[in-house]
Amino acid sequence: MPDSRTALWAMAQAERAALADDLADLTDEQWHRPSLCGSWTIEEVLAHLTAAASTGRVRWATSVLAARFDFDEHNDRRKADQLGRTPAETLARFTAIIPSTTAASGHTAAWLGEVVVHAQDIRRPLGLNSAPTVEAATAVAEFFAGRDFTVPSRTRTAGLCLAASDGPFTHGTGPLVSGTTIALTMAMAGRLDYCDDLSGPGVARLRDRITADAN
Repeated sequence: MPDSRTALWAMAQAERAALADDLADLTDEQWHRPSLCGSWTIEEVLAHLTAAASTGRVRWATSVLAARFDFDEHNDRRKADQLGRTPAETLARFTAIIPSTTAASGHTAAWLGEVVVHAQDIRRPLGLNSAPTVEAATAVAEFFAGRDFTVPSRTRTAGLCLAASDGPFTHGTGPLVSGTTIALTMAMAGRLDYCDDLSGPGVARLRDRITADAN
């Protein structure tokens, strides 16, 4: 994984730009489709990404305190701040933060992960075949496999051997779970849909853990 924050931010910026290009010609109906991110629509996930790239440490802490450490409420408030009057305005706000290096903490790989994961939360329901680069997905996969941060990714994959079919990412020992780097990353992030893209004797265990976490 790149150990330079500069390299990680460059990848995040490139992934934001690629996502903005993918969304340039969506219809209103497409903007309001459900995403893979809970109850949020495609437009709401994009507004969340804008909020994440616009919220530094002090503003994040103030918002969390105001929400009494209810992170769902915190995220909903920040998302609402970035929703435009129209989807085109929401996209314009996202496009404006493409070069941002603002974040709530110094865990740069996690903020790359925000872009990588939520981009697929948007693309998959829309049937878009674009995906993050293997390099970007690998950086996020290695971060997710190494710790529980905003999602219990390390706990979720304990006792399993993860092996990417399209890149260098491997982690752990135990029953094999194999697939593309982005499929492994999305499964670690708790996206059950991506288990369909994985193979190996460990997939059933991983699927069960994701399902249990969601209940």
